[in-house]
Amino acid sequence: MSENEALETHVQELRRGTVVLACLRLLREPGYGYGLLEELQGRGFDTDANTLYPLLRRLEKQGHLTSEWNTDEARPRKFYRTSAAGDRLAAALSTEFTEIVRAIHDLPQGS
Repeated sequence: MSENEALETHVQELRRGTVVLACLRLLREPGYGYGLLEELQGRGFDTDANTLYPLLRRLEKQGHLTSEWNTDEARPRKFYRTSAAGDRLAAALSTEFTEIVRAIHDLPQGS
């Protein structure tokens, strides 16, 4: 494995853990899967549909998201929104993430 491939693999693993937090924060305003996918990608979260849709279903099942179908348009869309429990989880994850960033910043850096 080349250095670039190794870096890409590790960056992907690092970002994967932040997608939950990003979804919870972005879905404070109702959004549907494909629109959320585009917004995540536009904000630097390289996510694909095969990762996002199971994540949305899991967060909904856990009570961190609510959903409703919008059938006003020709093609029905399921809109998700962060629940009160999801807001609390997002706040806790944000605190943890900030603490992790601070701890990493305080580690010695190589040359």
